[in-house]
Amino acid sequence: MDELEVQGSAQRRDQYLTVLLGQQEFGIAILDVQEIRGWTTPTPVPNAPDRFRGVINLRGSVVPILDLRHLFGLPAPADDHLSVTVIVRVGDRVIGVAVDGVSDVLDIPPSDIAPPPDIGHGYDSGGIWGIARSNDRLVTLLVMEHLIGSAGVESAA
Repeated sequence: MDELEVQGSAQRRDQYLTVLLGQQEFGIAILDVQEIRGWTTPTPVPNAPDRFRGVINLRGSVVPILDLRHLFGLPAPADDHLSVTVIVRVGDRVIGVAVDGVSDVLDIPPSDIAPPPDIGHGYDSGGIWGIARSNDRLVTLLVMEHLIGSAGVESAA
């Protein structure tokens, strides 16, 4: 990888859309975010894995909705109608991500990002890029490409 690619990658990782799951904040690289939508109840898909809420019609395209709470082992929210859908694009994949809310966009310098903690044997931090310090809060930075791939969303043919 040449120096230009490394610099471009570092610049890409500077801005994050922060989303809420309960009281926890997660960051999604801003360049992965296509749009933010109010909650629309997805149409269930028979025999789909539990991590998927269903699909929505996004301007003529059928988009699967990934439930981050389920993926991270968090309890289901009491009120789905308060949820928000963040539409992300990773490569040629478009997927909606169900979250409890959107907080803000943070500029996070690389010096404020620590690697995921080494919790020990059996812990998979594959979907976590790092932990960012922003003022008095910690934001878990997500690798959407890994989360979408591990959730079983295939590329469009």
